[in-house]
Amino acid sequence: MTGAPTTLTNASRARIIFAMMACYFLFAVLLNSVGTVILQSINTFNVSKTQAAGLEGFKDLSIALMSFLVASMIPRFGYKLALLGALAAVMLICLITPQLGQFYAFKLLFAVVGCAFAVVKISVYTLVGQLSDSPSSHSALLNTIEGMFMVGVLSGYWIFSFFITDEPSALNWLNVYYVLSLLSLVCLLSILLAPIKKQALPAGSSIVSEFTAMLKLSYQPLVLVFIISAFLYVLIEQGVGTWLPTFNNKILHLPVDVSVQLTSIFAASLAIGRLLAGQILKVCHWYTLLNVCLLAMGALILLTLPLTQNVSAQGVTSVFKAPLAAYLMPMIGLFMAPVYPVLNSVILSSLAKHQQASMTGMIVIFSALGGTTGSILTGYIFEHFSGQHAFYCALVPLCLLIVSVYLFKQRSTPAQAVTA
Repeated sequence: MTGAPTTLTNASRARIIFAMMACYFLFAVLLNSVGTVILQSINTFNVSKTQAAGLEGFKDLSIALMSFLVASMIPRFGYKLALLGALAAVMLICLITPQLGQFYAFKLLFAVVGCAFAVVKISVYTLVGQLSDSPSSHSALLNTIEGMFMVGVLSGYWIFSFFITDEPSALNWLNVYYVLSLLSLVCLLSILLAPIKKQALPAGSSIVSEFTAMLKLSYQPLVLVFIISAFLYVLIEQGVGTWLPTFNNKILHLPVDVSVQLTSIFAASLAIGRLLAGQILKVCHWYTLLNVCLLAMGALILLTLPLTQNVSAQGVTSVFKAPLAAYLMPMIGLFMAPVYPVLNSVILSSLAKHQQASMTGMIVIFSALGGTTGSILTGYIFEHFSGQHAFYCALVPLCLLIVSVYLFKQRSTPAQAVTA
């Protein structure tokens, strides 16, 4: 990654970064609300855990499909136009959902949000490359934007919990989507005002050649091992993160609002972990850091889950009266935090700028597939065995991830090492 791709004033660059961060904040709230919506759907619409888990599929499979179809085409249409279209669609579906007020409306909501996020993530990741002139600046900006995503996740749990009442069948919580439609409008205006330029395409390029180039990327050994690593990581993160509210409610017997609020610790841990990783990477090789984090994740699961056995209802009325296990399990996010952005930065920094949209498409596709797999597997095991069994099973992909990260490091070069 050599040479700045375009000349921007500091003010123009800041406006683009602000617009990207605003979009990431919005989609963090919407995408990661799936755990809360799953719990509310079980309580409000009387659907089974397995049926509710299907919402993750509508979200992630739409992300994967949209990424596959449009990743190579977005640079041709322009990132600004793509972002405006995605945000307009989200604003509209947020207005429609509370009017419908049925479980099927959330399938439609997450499908639309998933398609829009595919466009947003491909656009943002590629713009990060355009705004960076070195691997270290790329990693720093990407971690900052991913950090804002986690701030959005953290905020989302509290935003939703504000609208949740003690009455299981009440639909008042659907009013949160009017607030999110307003936030969508703010994001749309920030993109409209940002000086985002259309990327110059390589001479002689076409939609077919760009799509073919994206497919050919997956045959490179480094990219293939990365795809496996990204899939496994997101499988673990979504499996745990999506089902934490239900775990708190059904296994630890906490009220719904407290269950959702405590899940915000998971998001806060991810945000803090990514900020800390940015500093640690200045003095520590990325591979060493990731190994420490992965081993710590396994240790925390093994230490915490025994504390959740035979927990009785204790009349908890606030987050400050919850049992110890309710605080420890979400702390796994602190160790998860650096894995995804570091792997993404390593792979993107190793490619030419005109390949980064296609590579981001691959990232989004396999991350989405991993998220769907993780949530559905966790939901199935939760339904047919127990919440403890569901979370213990995260150790299997965790062990596989340790192996895949080792292979990824073996195929990367010293020049691709990431520092913040």
